[in-house]
Amino acid sequence: MGNMPALGDLLLSLPAVLWAITFHEFCHGYAADLLGDPTPARMGRLTLNPLAHLDPIGALMLLVFRFGWAKPVPIDPRFFRRPGRDMAIVSLAGSAGNLVTAVACGVVVRLFPGPFISIPALGRFVVLMILINLGLGVFNLVPIPPLDGSKLLSLFLPPSWLRGFFWLERYGIFILMILLALGVVQMLITPMIMTLFHLIL
Repeated sequence: MGNMPALGDLLLSLPAVLWAITFHEFCHGYAADLLGDPTPARMGRLTLNPLAHLDPIGALMLLVFRFGWAKPVPIDPRFFRRPGRDMAIVSLAGSAGNLVTAVACGVVVRLFPGPFISIPALGRFVVLMILINLGLGVFNLVPIPPLDGSKLLSLFLPPSWLRGFFWLERYGIFILMILLALGVVQMLITPMIMTLFHLIL
């Protein structure tokens, strides 16, 4: 998963990347909206327009390395009736959307395998669609700021740890980049992604 994909894969990956990013962030916004927070709607993030959600670096990472990130949807927990529970739901919603997409693709292939076998590009596209959605979904659950997993982790930390955690948020992106450059994140999440892939397809 860490190797540079061929040009054909890059071209086939583009629509998969755009969908994965867009639906991931839309699910965050939609969950927040359902739970009473109007902020995503006010900020124009309740849309399936990729331009509203695209983070150029995160999209490039997803395109080349099969995991990345999007522009975070603004959330205001003050609107939530039960902030802890509702923030957890919103944080999980994006990855849940990616998992649903991957499973839906797998179901379609299992029900109608013919076209995916007879048209190699179509078969490869659905494989990439599943891998990219799993990559985005799993990667965002890593508990390092600014990823969704860090928001989930903060809900379970004892109050005495929160100051250190908030300090970590300032440098989280740099820590994440270092761990990516060293291959640590890939080593941790690739087995999970491939296990899910083989369960789906």
